[in-house]
Amino acid sequence: MKGRTVVCTTQSEAEAALVAGLLEAEGLSPTIERSPLRSVFPVPIAFFGQLRVTVPDEEADDATRLLRRFETVPSSGPKVVPLHDDLAPLEAAIGYRFRDRGPLEQALTHRSRAHEDGTGPESTNESLEFLGDAVLGFVIADLVFEEYPQSDEGQKSKIKASLVSYTALARVAESIALGQHLRLGRGEEKTGGRHKPVLLADACEALIAAVYLDGGLAAARALILRLLAPLLEETRARGLAVAGAGDFKSSLQEYLQARRQSPPAYRIVEQSGPDHDKVFTVDVAAAGKVLAQASGRSRKEAEQQAARRALEALRDGSVDFDDAARR
Repeated sequence: MKGRTVVCTTQSEAEAALVAGLLEAEGLSPTIERSPLRSVFPVPIAFFGQLRVTVPDEEADDATRLLRRFETVPSSGPKVVPLHDDLAPLEAAIGYRFRDRGPLEQALTHRSRAHEDGTGPESTNESLEFLGDAVLGFVIADLVFEEYPQSDEGQKSKIKASLVSYTALARVAESIALGQHLRLGRGEEKTGGRHKPVLLADACEALIAAVYLDGGLAAARALILRLLAPLLEETRARGLAVAGAGDFKSSLQEYLQARRQSPPAYRIVEQSGPDHDKVFTVDVAAAGKVLAQASGRSRKEAEQQAARRALEALRDGSVDFDDAARR
């Protein structure tokens, strides 16, 4: 019977699947073997034992050469290939060190990558987005409740919405260079997925969920307050004025009316995602010119963010209505 050589050992399901996918893509025959260790606790075996990626002995040299492209293999031979050390800079950026990097790896894995690797939807960050959205919403709602006790429900809701919007989360993701760590399929990579606000916002929610699963609610709350600190300071500086400032559509219409321009017109240019998690991309135009474009989880949110960007463009001089009118 032919033997097999271990080329990678890990406790991460995602990493084992990634290594196996890389080897299969090169025509090799990897197998993921689980530790025989058993547990009475209802958690994945990877928490307690090792996962080993093996190949037939005759493929060991080829597998080792392939994996060296991603990480240096110890000189003693093909034993362990630690692919996840590249996540250390991200841990430093968020101020949190994972005890188990499995949830973190999943939080960074877009469905386009999972589709190519053949690991299935359970290995993508979509379910973590759902959990992260709930954890984020709870933490921010609790914060708003404590800091704005005199405001009414509508004001509280608008303050919360300004802090958990796609735009806010994309800003947070950019501040920690989250896009550099996303695990994307080749198609998504080619279309600039690392810089798409929607993908960044989704990954930010998934990251929050990963910290929650690894360290609990206290760790997740500390992370949220740390990452959103600049936005929170902006909100505190404006006070309850932020509740009114959230209606960017009204502000844009007033701005245009004051300059005798036609009202803004909004148009959906794209819808993506499953029915339960749609993403809308909307542009806003006036005087025959598109002023801005933005995305959101609802048409209303996308329109509000497009109006906000349009106001910014008008106020900083990026748009000249006199020129537009002459055309």
